[in-house]
Amino acid sequence: MKNDPAQLSVDEGTIRRLLEIHPNTLSEKTDENGPIAWMLIIPTTKEVMDDFLAQKITEKDILDRTHVGAKYDAIYLCSALVLPEYRGKGLAKQVVTDAIQSIMNQHTIKSLFVWSFSIEGKRLANVVAKECNLPLFESSV
Repeated sequence: MKNDPAQLSVDEGTIRRLLEIHPNTLSEKTDENGPIAWMLIIPTTKEVMDDFLAQKITEKDILDRTHVGAKYDAIYLCSALVLPEYRGKGLAKQVVTDAIQSIMNQHTIKSLFVWSFSIEGKRLANVVAKECNLPLFESSV
Protein backbone atom coordinates (compact mmCIF):
# COMPACT_ATOMS: atom_id res chain seq x y z
CA MET A 1 0.00 0.00 0.00
CA LYS A 2 2.70 2.51 0.91
CA ASN A 3 4.21 2.06 -2.56
CA ASP A 4 0.89 2.69 -4.34
CA PRO A 5 0.02 6.40 -4.48
CA ALA A 6 -3.52 5.54 -5.60
CA GLN A 7 -4.31 3.85 -2.29
CA LEU A 8 -5.29 5.67 0.85
CA SER A 9 -2.40 6.10 3.27
CA VAL A 10 -3.55 6.41 6.86
CA ASP A 11 -1.55 9.00 8.75
CA GLU A 12 -2.49 11.59 11.40
CA GLY A 13 -3.87 14.00 8.79
CA THR A 14 -5.99 11.28 7.21
CA ILE A 15 -7.33 10.23 10.60
CA ARG A 16 -8.27 13.83 11.45
CA ARG A 17 -10.05 14.22 8.11
CA LEU A 18 -11.93 10.93 8.50
CA LEU A 19 -13.13 11.88 11.97
CA GLU A 20 -14.33 15.25 10.65
CA ILE A 21 -16.43 13.41 8.04
CA HIS A 22 -17.99 11.17 10.69
CA PRO A 23 -16.75 9.87 14.06
CA ASN A 24 -17.52 6.26 13.04
CA THR A 25 -15.25 6.20 9.99
CA LEU A 26 -12.68 4.55 12.24
CA SER A 27 -13.82 1.96 14.75
CA GLU A 28 -12.20 -0.74 16.79
CA LYS A 29 -12.98 -3.54 19.18
CA THR A 30 -10.64 -3.96 22.12
CA ASP A 31 -9.97 -6.37 24.91
CA GLU A 32 -7.91 -5.86 28.07
CA ASN A 33 -4.70 -5.88 25.98
CA GLY A 34 -5.81 -3.32 23.38
CA PRO A 35 -7.28 -3.37 19.85
CA ILE A 36 -8.22 -6.77 18.43
CA ALA A 37 -10.30 -5.58 15.44
CA TRP A 38 -10.03 -2.34 13.50
CA MET A 39 -11.90 -0.96 10.49
CA LEU A 40 -12.07 2.08 8.25
CA ILE A 41 -15.10 3.11 6.17
CA ILE A 42 -15.77 6.33 4.28
CA PRO A 43 -19.28 7.73 3.90
CA THR A 44 -19.44 9.59 0.61
CA THR A 45 -21.73 10.29 -2.32
CA LYS A 46 -23.06 8.15 -5.14
CA GLU A 47 -21.20 10.37 -7.60
CA VAL A 48 -17.87 9.59 -5.91
CA MET A 49 -18.80 5.89 -5.77
CA ASP A 50 -19.72 5.81 -9.47
CA ASP A 51 -16.48 7.56 -10.47
CA PHE A 52 -14.43 5.09 -8.41
CA LEU A 53 -16.24 2.07 -9.83
CA ALA A 54 -15.75 3.46 -13.35
CA GLN A 55 -12.01 3.82 -12.55
CA LYS A 56 -12.13 7.59 -13.07
CA ILE A 57 -10.71 8.22 -9.59
CA THR A 58 -8.43 6.36 -7.17
CA GLU A 59 -9.08 5.17 -3.65
CA LYS A 60 -7.18 8.21 -2.36
CA ASP A 61 -9.49 10.43 -4.41
CA ILE A 62 -12.52 9.03 -2.56
CA LEU A 63 -11.37 10.80 0.59
CA ASP A 64 -10.22 13.91 -1.29
CA ARG A 65 -13.62 14.27 -3.00
CA THR A 66 -15.70 13.60 0.12
CA HIS A 67 -16.72 16.89 1.67
CA VAL A 68 -17.31 17.36 5.38
CA GLY A 69 -20.97 18.07 6.05
CA ALA A 70 -22.24 16.68 2.73
CA LYS A 71 -25.29 14.45 2.47
CA TYR A 72 -23.77 10.99 2.17
CA ASP A 73 -25.62 8.22 0.38
CA ALA A 74 -22.87 5.63 -0.15
CA ILE A 75 -20.23 4.03 2.04
CA TYR A 76 -16.83 2.81 0.92
CA LEU A 77 -15.75 -0.28 2.85
CA CYS A 78 -12.06 0.57 2.93
CA SER A 79 -10.38 -1.86 5.30
CA ALA A 80 -10.84 -4.22 8.20
CA LEU A 81 -8.25 -6.01 10.27
CA VAL A 82 -8.74 -8.62 12.96
CA LEU A 83 -5.87 -10.19 14.90
CA PRO A 84 -5.41 -13.81 13.76
CA GLU A 85 -6.37 -15.34 17.12
CA TYR A 86 -9.74 -13.50 17.02
CA ARG A 87 -10.74 -14.27 13.43
CA GLY A 88 -13.87 -16.27 12.63
CA LYS A 89 -15.84 -14.87 15.57
CA GLY A 90 -17.82 -12.22 13.67
CA LEU A 91 -15.91 -9.27 15.15
CA ALA A 92 -15.24 -7.52 11.84
CA LYS A 93 -18.89 -7.87 10.85
CA GLN A 94 -19.98 -6.45 14.21
CA VAL A 95 -17.60 -3.48 14.13
CA VAL A 96 -18.36 -2.59 10.49
CA THR A 97 -22.12 -3.07 10.83
CA ASP A 98 -22.28 -0.98 14.01
CA ALA A 99 -20.36 1.85 12.32
CA ILE A 100 -22.60 1.74 9.23
CA GLN A 101 -25.76 1.75 11.37
CA SER A 102 -24.46 4.80 13.23
CA ILE A 103 -23.86 6.62 9.96
CA MET A 104 -27.27 5.51 8.65
CA ASN A 105 -28.89 7.20 11.66
CA GLN A 106 -27.75 10.53 10.21
CA HIS A 107 -27.57 9.88 6.46
CA THR A 108 -29.71 8.08 3.90
CA ILE A 109 -27.21 5.44 2.83
CA LYS A 110 -28.35 3.61 -0.29
CA SER A 111 -25.30 1.52 -1.23
CA LEU A 112 -21.96 0.10 -0.19
CA PHE A 113 -18.89 -0.30 -2.36
CA VAL A 114 -15.61 -2.10 -1.95
CA TRP A 115 -12.26 -2.86 -3.56
CA SER A 116 -11.54 -6.33 -2.20
CA PHE A 117 -7.99 -7.56 -1.77
CA SER A 118 -8.81 -10.95 -0.31
CA ILE A 119 -11.44 -13.64 -0.24
CA GLU A 120 -12.07 -12.79 3.41
CA GLY A 121 -12.58 -9.12 2.56
CA LYS A 122 -15.00 -9.98 -0.20
CA ARG A 123 -16.88 -12.33 2.12
CA LEU A 124 -17.06 -9.67 4.84
CA ALA A 125 -18.35 -7.05 2.40
CA ASN A 126 -21.13 -9.40 1.24
CA VAL A 127 -22.14 -10.31 4.80
CA VAL A 128 -22.19 -6.64 5.86
CA ALA A 129 -24.24 -5.63 2.80
CA LYS A 130 -26.79 -8.35 3.57
CA GLU A 131 -26.88 -7.43 7.27
CA CYS A 132 -27.43 -3.74 6.45
CA ASN A 133 -29.87 -4.55 3.61
CA LEU A 134 -27.84 -2.52 1.11
CA PRO A 135 -26.65 -3.34 -2.41
CA LEU A 136 -22.91 -3.93 -2.73
CA PHE A 137 -20.85 -2.75 -5.67
CA GLU A 138 -17.31 -4.00 -6.21
CA SER A 139 -14.45 -2.38 -8.04
CA SER A 140 -12.82 -4.57 -10.65
CA VAL A 141 -9.45 -2.78 -10.31
